[in-house]
Amino acid sequence: MLTPMTEFSKPSIKTNRLAAVDLGSNSFRLEIGRIEHGQFYRTEYLKETVRQGNGLDENRNLTFAAMQRGWDCLARFGERLAGFTEDEVRAVATQTLREARNREDFLGPGMQKLGFPIDVIAGREEARLIYQGVAQALPDTPERRLVIDIGGRSTEIILGQGRVSKHMESYRVGSVAWSMRYFSDNQFSKRAFQMAEIAAKAVLDEAFTLYPRNQWDVAYGSAGTVNAVVDVLVAAGWPAGSVSLEGLDWLQDKLLAAQTIDRLKLPGMRDDRKPIIGGGLSVLRALFDLLGIKQLVQASGGLRHGLLQDMLGNGQQHTDLRDHSVARLAAKFGAEPAHGLRVGQTANHLFKQIASGAVDERISRKLTWAAQLHEIGGHISHNESHKHGAYILDNADVMGFAVTELHKLSLLVLGHRGKLRKLEANFDDDMFIQQLLVLRLAVALCHARRDPHLQGISLCQDPKNRRSFTLKCAPEWVKAYPQSAYLLNEESLAWEKTPWSLVIL
Repeated sequence: MLTPMTEFSKPSIKTNRLAAVDLGSNSFRLEIGRIEHGQFYRTEYLKETVRQGNGLDENRNLTFAAMQRGWDCLARFGERLAGFTEDEVRAVATQTLREARNREDFLGPGMQKLGFPIDVIAGREEARLIYQGVAQALPDTPERRLVIDIGGRSTEIILGQGRVSKHMESYRVGSVAWSMRYFSDNQFSKRAFQMAEIAAKAVLDEAFTLYPRNQWDVAYGSAGTVNAVVDVLVAAGWPAGSVSLEGLDWLQDKLLAAQTIDRLKLPGMRDDRKPIIGGGLSVLRALFDLLGIKQLVQASGGLRHGLLQDMLGNGQQHTDLRDHSVARLAAKFGAEPAHGLRVGQTANHLFKQIASGAVDERISRKLTWAAQLHEIGGHISHNESHKHGAYILDNADVMGFAVTELHKLSLLVLGHRGKLRKLEANFDDDMFIQQLLVLRLAVALCHARRDPHLQGISLCQDPKNRRSFTLKCAPEWVKAYPQSAYLLNEESLAWEKTPWSLVIL
């Protein structure tokens, strides 16, 4: 387990406490700690076996019972987090909510009960955070590391060196999913283990090529399944802190001897682990065979520790990572960097005019990213570029971003041109509407693909009617830039079909 005095980098935010919430497919976890002299000290750790991973029906919708279990847990976590600020808490959800088609039905009430936003993160982003959490708890050496995390419905595999992750993948295979599929009758049999391992290898097969034995020095195992196996092996007298193939063989023999979950009595195995140990063990054995692992070292860090590192010592690095990811995505799809920068600067100039008080740097950065990415769909089709751009963002793994965060960017990209009523957006969200409006205005003002002349135009929001915006254009500006003036008037007409209005004066 993570020691209470795991050292992190010097804090980049002004707070003396942090909390990380991990909504896994099997368990929800909350870790709270205080920060003293650049060190994170765990003060509280809460874990509840929610098992949302077995609550997906045949249509990949979360059942109401599964959602209720999650809501009840989040309400308890929320009570403990009362008094924390948004800068002090980060909550993420993983594979089950990545899969769930009705995840928004769960997330809305869930965020209300927790009291904080919940980000659904992509598989590779989960892998990045896992490696960051594992590496932070290890000595900073040039050691080449293979890190494996077998969760409830996904398995993350990461290749890295020292503190730097180099290759990350997430596979849809896990302890809950495989136990439901191959051990649903609560029976342990040789046939069930054989089928489970064969199926796991079929999903994980490409890992043989991506993570060859000559590319890593030490293999580490993080989180649930590995910890559960180690606990049982240690209780039986096996060496602490690692797993060997001989140990896995011994454990499988014990499960086969028990025949059923009800008859399984092993020191070190918690009751909540018994229903999913068959699936977890099968996946672990498949990885040992595929990757040529002889010994898997138990790692003390994991996903939530990577979250803490992002908040605490790596805030600037995380920002840089997202900036780099946006630049890479824009370049990959042929978006012109200079024009994206131009639109972003114009949008932020207008946003400052309607912002109440100082502009939040995070909001400004998201607006800049949307501007940099607004033309990525043009690589596929010019006429429907906004639709293709939104599709790319909704379906891409972009390092550093949560799935939910990318969806908000996709809505801005989708809405940067064309009819507004096509957006499946919340028109009651003031901040989103402000960002969307200034992005559309910036695209119009930069239509000639050169820096626009902004002297003589100003944007304001009616303090009495927050749904009304006014764009004032000086007569000499209108005369000098007739095409821009025409496009702005067209923009005013577009907003007439929404609950908001834009008046051009």
